[in-house]
Amino acid sequence: MSPLPPLTAIPYDLVAACDYEQRARAHLDDNAWAYLQGAAADELTAAANVDAFRRRRLLPRVLRDLRHGQTRCRLFGDEFEHPLLLAPLAYQRLFHPAGELASALAAGVMGGGMAVSTLATCTLEEIASQGQRPLWFQLYWQGERERSLALVRRAEAAGYRALVVTVDAPLSGIRNREQRAAFRLPPGIAAVNLDATPEISATAGGSPIFAGLMGLAPTWDDIAWLRARTRLPLLLKGILHVDDGRLARDLGADGIVVSNHGGRVLDTTPATLDLLPAFRAALGDRFTLLVDGGIRRGSDVFKAIAGGADAVMIGRPYAHALAVAGALGVAHLLKLLREELEACMALCGCADLASIDAGYLCPG
Repeated sequence: MSPLPPLTAIPYDLVAACDYEQRARAHLDDNAWAYLQGAAADELTAAANVDAFRRRRLLPRVLRDLRHGQTRCRLFGDEFEHPLLLAPLAYQRLFHPAGELASALAAGVMGGGMAVSTLATCTLEEIASQGQRPLWFQLYWQGERERSLALVRRAEAAGYRALVVTVDAPLSGIRNREQRAAFRLPPGIAAVNLDATPEISATAGGSPIFAGLMGLAPTWDDIAWLRARTRLPLLLKGILHVDDGRLARDLGADGIVVSNHGGRVLDTTPATLDLLPAFRAALGDRFTLLVDGGIRRGSDVFKAIAGGADAVMIGRPYAHALAVAGALGVAHLLKLLREELEACMALCGCADLASIDAGYLCPG
């Protein structure tokens, strides 16, 4: 059966992120669905991210004066209406003809932010023209310093406000769901911001991973080199070990995204929510800490902030909304999540994000 076209109006029964996920299947073919939903190996980490939020229990306070409550968030000098950012998500025209243009439009209209992927299917400049709020650029290292810096310079010229370097995916995860579906990019869908794929060479009989792909992977020296060449706030995305968080801070990074890539790269890594308190304790209150993975409700956003995050990134949920109803769907999803966050804050006794702390989470 052919996928359904995107909706042009939001039906009454789309009231939560889970509704978008369920409905998105009918709007995507098997190829796109395998790419979107797939994760590494047995997909245990992808499931653990969601389960971690479901396990964590809230401990509300009552009788607070909340008449001036709000969800505003300030990151690197820019103010957002809420702490929900759209995570860098590749090949968005797999899900909707407008791709990243629709997502950027929705994020801007709803007062939020978006990190645009290196593997976007629209140009950085086109996407920047849609954004009504600050956009960030996500960089996959391109094997060579100058090739990577050329992308950063384009982002700077287009007005992107921060640089997010993904450090946990020097190679793609082994995603069995994609393999079983024989996933391939359809004709006309490509990473249009890249001139060519870096060449991979390996000696005869050598490992294609260690002698090939890892020869293109960045190191801490490359991060230090890049830090010295851009004035944009620099975040490293894909940090799971506290010691790597300290290294990032000490090299001059302005923040990190605690992320396991939605479980898409290495299976059986910890749920990101469970790691947040240790990062906050190690890096201090002034270091910017974001998290992604498993966020499906506004209460999940609350729990992430209580665990130490300054803001969160969402991934698959907005891809589901994009597939269902384009920019309208993404904007509606952000509206739902923000309303859920506001309700959670009000019922827990918090008037603003700064009021949310670990005291609102049950121990254990």
